[in-house]
Amino acid sequence: MSTQLEALPHRHVLTLPTTPSAVRTARETAEQALAEWGINPCHPAIGPALLILSELVTNSVRHAAVLSPQLTVIYAAGVDCLAFAVHDRHPYQPPLYGAVTDTGGGLATVMELTLGLGGTAVVRGDADRKGKSIWITLPL
Repeated sequence: MSTQLEALPHRHVLTLPTTPSAVRTARETAEQALAEWGINPCHPAIGPALLILSELVTNSVRHAAVLSPQLTVIYAAGVDCLAFAVHDRHPYQPPLYGAVTDTGGGLATVMELTLGLGGTAVVRGDADRKGKSIWITLPL
């Protein structure tokens, strides 16, 4: 994954209400964006990537909705890289790599899939410390 996130040629941003329907909309939007960008839906990373995205949006809906009436999904891709982030305005920043040792649960699944695909995960806090984005980057 030599491509820097800033240099990825394809980007799409989607803002949704932090409600259960956001999970399906975020996933369907990802599928549409990937198709428009010419990324093969049968690539072995795409199924797990869509599951990771669904888990992250679900976590925002379950845990951040009280402080964050909206969430934002950022999609990005290049020739050798797929990246996406889920942003909400809840200040809690979960320890992603600690989730690997947890038994089950959304973040444990996210991290198991991400690491299994050779990807990376990072939490980036907002400058005002009242929100965060969880970024996932996967090789294609």
